[in-house]
This record gives sequence, C-alpha cells and structure tokens, in this order.
Amino acid sequence: MFPWNGIVEFVAVAKHASFTHAANQLGISTAQVSRQVGLLENRLQTKLFYRTTRKVSLTEEGAIYFRHCQQVLDNLEEAERSISSLQNTPQGLIRMTAPVTYGEQFIMPIVLEFMEKYPQVEVICELTNKQLDLVDGSYDLAIRLGHLADSSLVAKRLASRRQFVCASPKYIQLHGAPQTLADLSQHHCLVGTKNHWHFEHNGRETLIRVNGRLQCSSGITLLNAAISGLGIVQLPDYYVNTAIKEGGLQELLPSFQPAPEGIWAIYSYNRHLSPKISLLIKLLAEKLVD
Repeated sequence: MFPWNGIVEFVAVAKHASFTHAANQLGISTAQVSRQVGLLENRLQTKLFYRTTRKVSLTEEGAIYFRHCQQVLDNLEEAERSISSLQNTPQGLIRMTAPVTYGEQFIMPIVLEFMEKYPQVEVICELTNKQLDLVDGSYDLAIRLGHLADSSLVAKRLASRRQFVCASPKYIQLHGAPQTLADLSQHHCLVGTKNHWHFEHNGRETLIRVNGRLQCSSGITLLNAAISGLGIVQLPDYYVNTAIKEGGLQELLPSFQPAPEGIWAIYSYNRHLSPKISLLIKLLAEKLVD
C-alpha cells in the first residue's frame, strides 16, 4: 500500500515556500508540518528542501517529487469533486460544538430540522462554553459568539447579537441608575467569565472593568440574579429581550451600547467543504436572522 503520510504537508510547503504558511493553510501546527515532512524525507532517504532562517526552497529531488505529488493530489481532488457532484443527498457524521445556552435555544433546533430533512446525516454535538480545538478534537464545525481570536480557521458570519446593560426596577429604586461608564464602579455588577464589559464611547470600543458580589459562567443565572435585584448585568439580546419587554429589566446606558458582535460558523481550511457541512452552514445562516 502506498504510504501517504507527509505528502500533503510536503506539497503545501513547496507551494508556499514556508512551513508556517503551509501550517496555516492546512489548519495544523508548524511543528506538525515539520515533523511530517521530516518523516517523509527519512522514508525517501532524500532531502526535499533547503532550509535557512529566511528561506525554504526545493532541492532538485524535491522539485521532481513535487511535480509528481501535485499531479496525484490534483487527480484525487478531481475524483472527490466527481463523487460530491453525485452525492445529492448529504450523508454521514457531523461532529460539531456550540455554546451551551445559545446552542440549546437556537443552534440545535436548526440542526434537528436539518437531520429531519436529511435522514442519512448523523450528528455528534458537544455543547460547552469552552473553545475546543477543532483539529485536535476532529470537529467539523464550531459555533462561536462575539470577538474571534486570530486563527488559521475559516470563519463565516451567520448573524449578529447585541449586548445590553440592564437592571431590575427594584435595583434602580434602591441604588439608582448609572449615567456614565465611570458610575459603574459604584454599583453591584453581576460578572460572567470575564471581569470587563464592552462599550462604545466616542466612536471607539471601550472596555470597562467591573466588580460585584456574584461571578458566574451561566448567563441564565446572571439573568435571574438581575431580575431579582441583585445587581446590574451585561448580557446578549437573546437573554434579556423578554425580561425587558415584560418590565422585569430596564436597559441602562443605551448611548454606550457596543456595536453588534458576530455569530460565527468556524471550520478548518478546506477548499472543497463537504456537502453536508456547507448545507448545514447555509441553513444556519438562513434561520439565524439578526
């Protein structure tokens, strides 16, 4: 059987003349790319690259090997595209992850609709507020909220959310309402996983450090605490909309409301995304209206 290990990594490095850029393209670490190429060179007993601190270039043997490998990979991609074009009905396993509350309320109902439409699709979904590693965990798709860290993963914006600062009428009656961002230091704030809140002031994003008697990773708990009058909270719209409409909470500091944040579908770099994943992302974008 032909050994394939290291060939994809080798071709990516040859194309980009860089181990780092190849790693970014493949969605894996630079160390992993280097290790796979090294194992390939050991197996072939041939040096494929000249490496310096500034430059990576093919050896004569590497250039010959690259031409053959590229042709083989191109043929494989064409074969996969041919199969995909015949596969009109998405099928197979989707491994995904999403935040707990947002996943329960918004993502999973759409996923269940997708599964009903395509009976040959299976789904394993882990609902967690931790940002899991897609590559190490072999996840096909992740739903992430808010600001994204720089990464080699692909991000598609599905919708947006707004953050609201709120308190109950009971709290406002006892403690008053903040009029400026500086006033928050004089109030009981209900804190989530991060001890700072996002605002927009004079056209710029501003982070304000907050403190309070309660810190909890559960948005539902913070919402209930705010309705009970225990403090001021900043939560996304899907937590507080109903409470604001029913009078259980009142919006505070509206002139400092931050710009909308993205709701994202995240997946590893892949020029030919499988039909089941691309169709699920398309359905999520259609259903998750702003």
